[in-house]
Amino acid sequence: MSRPTNGRVVVVTGANEGLGYHLLTTLLEDGYRVACLDVNGENVLSLQGTYPDRLLFHRCDVTVGDDVEDAVAAVVDRWGRIDILVNNAAVFSFAPFEEQTLADTRREFEVNYFGYVRTIRAVLPQMKAQNRGIIHNVSSGAGLVGHPGLSGYASTKGAVEALTRSLRLELRTENVSCTRMHPSLSNTRSAATIGYPASLLSDPADVGRKLARKIESTDAVITPDLQTRMGLYLSQRFPSLVEKGTERFVEA
Repeated sequence: MSRPTNGRVVVVTGANEGLGYHLLTTLLEDGYRVACLDVNGENVLSLQGTYPDRLLFHRCDVTVGDDVEDAVAAVVDRWGRIDILVNNAAVFSFAPFEEQTLADTRREFEVNYFGYVRTIRAVLPQMKAQNRGIIHNVSSGAGLVGHPGLSGYASTKGAVEALTRSLRLELRTENVSCTRMHPSLSNTRSAATIGYPASLLSDPADVGRKLARKIESTDAVITPDLQTRMGLYLSQRFPSLVEKGTERFVEA
């Protein structure tokens, strides 16, 4: 049964698959109007018949400023407002640092960091004009503690952490909140390429659903559950746990 949402509008980047897709579908089930910004819309477009009035797909490459501006304008043109932004689009190159090219790392920053910056710049004036808004930046534990083979990706998420903290401070006198959203490690197509045992990976549908149910939260850090929150705390407090947990990715 859908919860009352008062026609609130949510924009989700990178929502055609993985966690973003499951977050999007839950939001639709709960009665939100949702816009998906992605370079691919195959999965999302299959939902159009079910939610013709509450789902908008806009093909958008977050590395292209005009794409982002056009997509945000299309959302405002259709629904007149943007209440919540979820910056979720991300890519990564999994390889030892010396095997990664500068182009690989630049691509990761263009999507994972500057993509967030572009969408925030595009929606912030609308949120300020409404005197209300929430910006959720999806982060990663890798940005807090590092990860072998993910030096570029971890660096982008570390930058997202700093960006979000700074924006939260800047916007404290506005009615616009900026949060860090930390999903648990999930069995998505991209995560599966890293090589974690399936037993350590969460169900992406479950994680996406839990995060969707916290979409109205303005807490500084949002996790799907207490277990994930405790894992983040322990990994920062006890670095040896991270070293032990990732030693399989480092050749002896």
